[in-house]
Amino acid sequence: MRQVAPAAATAGDEPPDGPVEPPRHRAGGREPSRGRGRRTGVFVLAVLVLLGAVVGGGAYVYNAYFVTPDFEGEGHGEVTIQVEQGDSGTKIGNELVQRGVIASVEAFVKASENDSRVRSVQPGYYQLRQEMSAASAVALLLDPAARVGQLEIRGGVQLDDTRAPDGTVAPGVLTLISQATCGKHDGVEQCLSADELRTAMTDTDPAALGVPEWALDAVNAADPKRRLEGLLVPGRYDVPPNTPAVDVLRGLLTTSAARLAASGLVTGAQQIGSSPYEVLTLASLVEKEGITPDMPKVSRVIYNRLGAGRRLELDSMVNYPLDLQALRTTPEDRARPGPYNSYAVTGLPPTPISAPGQAAIEAALAPEPGPWFYFVRCQADGTSCFAETYAQHTENVRAAQASGAF
Repeated sequence: MRQVAPAAATAGDEPPDGPVEPPRHRAGGREPSRGRGRRTGVFVLAVLVLLGAVVGGGAYVYNAYFVTPDFEGEGHGEVTIQVEQGDSGTKIGNELVQRGVIASVEAFVKASENDSRVRSVQPGYYQLRQEMSAASAVALLLDPAARVGQLEIRGGVQLDDTRAPDGTVAPGVLTLISQATCGKHDGVEQCLSADELRTAMTDTDPAALGVPEWALDAVNAADPKRRLEGLLVPGRYDVPPNTPAVDVLRGLLTTSAARLAASGLVTGAQQIGSSPYEVLTLASLVEKEGITPDMPKVSRVIYNRLGAGRRLELDSMVNYPLDLQALRTTPEDRARPGPYNSYAVTGLPPTPISAPGQAAIEAALAPEPGPWFYFVRCQADGTSCFAETYAQHTENVRAAQASGAF
């Protein structure tokens, strides 16, 4: 017989044997686990903490790598720095960083972009301050008051101060150097005195001071108070403030010796069979006696008188040891004995009598050809009239006095 499978139970059938778990129902789906909300809150908090760390770290990285280090304010104390010829803004900035003036080269370069004048900062010494903002450092570098150590020697200036007949005093080379040494130290301005410089000049071996070799014999034989006369030629120099007197003089003489060599003095003297010191001495007389256009003729007069064995009779030589600036001399002064009395002795003085400039040196090396033995200032602008004979010279003097030239 064919067996028939039992039919599936229907709703009206009896339930199967054993307990049956009643169905669980909730609106919208399954019932949530009680721990799920706690885990979600912890996750959100962790994300926020991580984001905070990322943001904070990013700010640190940004500040470290993108914000230029810079100090704030005007700074404090004093720092002297030197700008040399050809220094770029970056090189100046590096010097400022090394000396503790600014925090970074980048800040200095950035501040410099706002003022093109920084690119033309002149070589020399500047007094700045420690821990300045880059902008403050740039501003102070451009302030003329920050420049220190400036020295300018003009042609005809003597070592010592000189006075005019009206009592006016003109500063000499030693006074000018003294003024250039001034600089602040611990808030107080300090300067070397002219007497300190004079002591360094007289008490220090000339070779140790930087006197060029070609001048050593004459300088050693000279009066120590006058031994450096003429060796500091006209021009501009930079003097480091707060520096010992011997070091200041050595630096100036080294610079001047290089300038004298470049002027052609040494090689030119050899070519005319003279010594550089003799040419320098003669040039100092030319500097004191004539204006630039007349210098070659004045030089010729001196050479002519030396060659003839005649006294030079130059008033500037007589007035030199008297520290007097005057066109004429008095009978009393011309009667004073001494190696600088050109009315009493023949030949050149034992030292130069002033700082000769380039034009005077060139005139001493190449005097204008001519027969003159006399000259006198005959015009108000300083122009001289030249003569071969004393009679001609007397007429020139009379005409000069009549025109009020002296």
